[in-house]
Amino acid sequence: MNVVAEIQRINDLELEKGLTHTSASWHTKYKESAWIYAGNLPNNLTEGDVLCILSQYGEIEDMNLVRDSDSGKSKGFAFVKYEDARSCILAVDNLTGSQVLGRTLRVDHVEKYRLPKHVQEKEENKLNGEGDADVGGKTAASSSGVAEAGHAYKDQELATSYNIASGQDLFAAPVKDESALSDQLEEGDDDGREKEERRRRKELRAQKRREKEEHRHRKEERKRRKNDKHKK
Repeated sequence: MNVVAEIQRINDLELEKGLTHTSASWHTKYKESAWIYAGNLPNNLTEGDVLCILSQYGEIEDMNLVRDSDSGKSKGFAFVKYEDARSCILAVDNLTGSQVLGRTLRVDHVEKYRLPKHVQEKEENKLNGEGDADVGGKTAASSSGVAEAGHAYKDQELATSYNIASGQDLFAAPVKDESALSDQLEEGDDDGREKEERRRRKELRAQKRREKEEHRHRKEERKRRKNDKHKK
C-alpha cells in the first residue's frame, strides 16, 4: 500500500473511532514539528505555485523546493514550514491524494527537518560574520540563476486575515457581504410588515362578520317579539 492510500486509511479509521483532535491521533507524534513534505509535485511548478497551494492552510514561514544543482529544475518535491504546527495537520489531511495538473499529491509530516547542507553552511557563515560575496548586486549563490532553497519569506510577512488560533468552520455556509446582509434584513422587515398587514385585514373581516351576525340576530329577535305581541 502506498503512502497516500495509507494516510487516507488512517484518517478514515480515526474518524470512525472518533480519535481526531485527541492525544490518540497519529498526528500527535508530529506536534512539535511545523514542517511537512509535499511530494509528486508537477515539475513545472515554481516556489510561488507551491506557496499558493499550501498557504490556504496557514502562513508559511519557509520552503525548500528541491532543485537540481546543475540545471535548477524542480525535482518534484518540497519541504515547507508553517508558522503554526497545527497547519500541518490541515495540509496533510486535506491535500494528501488531491490532484494537481494530473498528479496525485503526497503530503506528509516531517518529524525532524534538517536544512540542506549548503543552506546550513550559509547560516553558519552569517553567524560567524561571513557574508556572501556580492556579484553585481547579487549574492554569489544567486548569480548563477539557480533558485536557492529555503527562506521563502525572509524579512517579509505574509498578509493574511487567517488565524488558526481562532478556528474556522469549514462547513459553514458562505458569509454574505454586509450590503447583501442588509438587503436581506430589509427584505425580512418587508415580509414582517406584509404579514402583519394581512393579519390585521383578516381580523377586520372577522370583526365585520361578527357585527353582521349580531345585527341579524337582533333583527330576528325584534321580529319574533313583534309577532308574539300580535298573537296576544
